[in-house]
Amino acid sequence: MQDKGIRACIPSRKKRKTPVKHEKRRYKRRNRIEIMCGRLKDWRRVATRYDQCPKVFLSAMTRE
Repeated sequence: MQDKGIRACIPSRKKRKTPVKHEKRRYKRRNRIEIMCGRLKDWRRVATRYDQCPKVFLSAMTRE
């Protein structure tokens, strides 16, 4: 990855022999984007009404 100019933004696991350096700020931003994508997927499910049961539909609408 380093040969191609790609920098790591996900921290390495504790058990890894040689830890990979990462930028905490970049990792935090990446995490926000992933959370936003997950929420968009939830809203797509609501918008296309995959949940036909009214109880499940309402629970999706009130979910944070």
